[in-house]
Amino acid sequence: MADQSLGQPMLNLNNVSGLPRLDDLNEHTDWLRQLDITVHDFPYIDSILKQAFAEWRKQISDMPELGEVDVFLAGSCGEKLLIDSLNPRQLLERSWPSGMEEVIKESLCERKAIAVQKADGVYAAVPVHTRIHGELFAMIGCLMRESCTSEALLFAKMTARLYQTCFYRCFEGMFITDLVRIQQQAKREEQRRSKLFQMVQKLHDKIDVDSVLTEVFERVSNMYPNARLELLMSQDHVSFDPRVKSFQLLGQGDELLVRAFMEGRMQTRNIIDSTGDGESSLEIAVPLSGKQGVYGVFHLQIEREEIDDVDLQLISMLADTAGTAFENAKLYEQSNLLINELRLINELTKRLNQSLRLKEVFQFATEELLSIFQAEYCCISQVNKHTETFEIMSCNVPGLSKEHFSMTYGFSGLVYSTQEPIILSDFQAYGKVTSRFMEETNSRSLITAPLFVRGEVIGVIMLAHRKPRFFSYDNYKLLQVLSSHIGLAIANASLHAEVRRMANRDMLTGLYARHYVDDAIKEFQKRDANGSLIIVDIDQFKQVNDTFGHQTGDKILKQVCSIVKNSIRKTDIAARWGGEELAVYLPGASAENSYEIAETIRLRVAMDTDPPVTVSCGIAEWGKDDEKLSVESLFYVADMALYKAKNNGRNQTQIGSREDAPSL
Repeated sequence: MADQSLGQPMLNLNNVSGLPRLDDLNEHTDWLRQLDITVHDFPYIDSILKQAFAEWRKQISDMPELGEVDVFLAGSCGEKLLIDSLNPRQLLERSWPSGMEEVIKESLCERKAIAVQKADGVYAAVPVHTRIHGELFAMIGCLMRESCTSEALLFAKMTARLYQTCFYRCFEGMFITDLVRIQQQAKREEQRRSKLFQMVQKLHDKIDVDSVLTEVFERVSNMYPNARLELLMSQDHVSFDPRVKSFQLLGQGDELLVRAFMEGRMQTRNIIDSTGDGESSLEIAVPLSGKQGVYGVFHLQIEREEIDDVDLQLISMLADTAGTAFENAKLYEQSNLLINELRLINELTKRLNQSLRLKEVFQFATEELLSIFQAEYCCISQVNKHTETFEIMSCNVPGLSKEHFSMTYGFSGLVYSTQEPIILSDFQAYGKVTSRFMEETNSRSLITAPLFVRGEVIGVIMLAHRKPRFFSYDNYKLLQVLSSHIGLAIANASLHAEVRRMANRDMLTGLYARHYVDDAIKEFQKRDANGSLIIVDIDQFKQVNDTFGHQTGDKILKQVCSIVKNSIRKTDIAARWGGEELAVYLPGASAENSYEIAETIRLRVAMDTDPPVTVSCGIAEWGKDDEKLSVESLFYVADMALYKAKNNGRNQTQIGSREDAPSL
């Protein structure tokens, strides 16, 4: 075994390629006899020399007593190793006699066996050579006190021969032991790789995140039944497995986990037994990471004797594989989530756009948001530019409906000032913002998003839940997407309401348009028992325009309209009938009631207009028992009454007769 060191823990088998399988060693052992030591191994064979000496001693234990004989073992350079006495009744002196040292030294110099008679007995020394190259690797010496030189020399040679046999038996046994250990290690490595390959196959078959984690837990439990394993994940992953926990970077005593998470590589730490007897277990922190980052840390604690460096490599490869599979499953889930989000956005947008009534849009948005995010509470507020406050437009908290809040109050004020969304894991721990919405509902989790229209914040959406850390980062991002569509729907509904308002109003006077009062009277006639209509006409209005100009005429028209609006009830409807004619419908009012209101209008117009003008009024009344019940007939009767007032000298009020209604 040239260039090999027997002091190493394992023999190098590079020079003995083509060895037979260990299962066939009983039939094929010739190759063992071709193995030998060389001078390069001599500095490292003391332990084998001593082991062979002990084996030799066992071999001769059954031999008859040989008298007073001491046997000595020395190394290849004559260094003293062992001494033994073959006479059990003799008390052996452990110090080497000087005569033995001299004889061994002489035998080493002459490279042959010698025997020398001295005063205390016969000293013999025999070199022990390697079996192939014949190199001297040990010395056997003996001291026989009752023998001649020839007998001592013969005994020493026989002892050396037997010792050589014992030495090579120990050497071959050690070699075979190393081979068995190599085979066992190779078998273990093969099993590990087989398990890793099977796990890789199974992990990459999984498309569900929780299934990936469960597979990892099962594999580690099978390989290391006594190990304690947990997975510390970032906040955006929620699992019902008790072994999966939230990763807290600020925890005390978690430096190992923090390092593994921040550095992205395995960290280990020896845990010393509390009794002080030494290392009892190994703590391992290995990151669960993919190409996009670190998702968590596997925390493993295992008995020290159950794991070695190869196991650490296996655990590291397992974690890397699990990280890749986890990332793939996560990406698959995210792609499905994105598809569902797009489908959800499309459906939500379609349903939002189905209604152009602002109240319905707010109510529908609240219901849908509660359902989508599984939130317990939802509040949508809108900026009221006239009062410079937030007005609660829709909320499932009864105490907050229709409330108004300052533009700087609470989370709505924070969102309005920063124009940024908010995600809050625990309101109780936050404590920087007061919020009636959170306090009245005892909520702890919150996500908010601004409602934008043309780059301006017009409102705020707030979703809350009583559990801490309820909303994920994906929820936070989805709300931002949905809020843009909800904001657009609100803007469309608001614009439609404004257009409808403008279409129903006269731009000059601010009164309702003619078609609006027509439609309103039709609805009232369907459900009311009676009602009245007043037509107001400004007397000689053309003369006013000709005298003072059309701008003054418009001014007088506005003055008259203002007097009309301030003289009627909130339930009454005032409209511009056309030109200088105005119409006032009074639901449920009799002709007598309408006459009083008309007179009030007439008198106030005469006193409060500048330049002063007068008006004439015509009144018509309808009831359920009328045969000629219609909007047209009602206006016809009122118009005839107005015509009568004009013919009678103007500046007066006349009540029309139902008999004047045209036939149908």
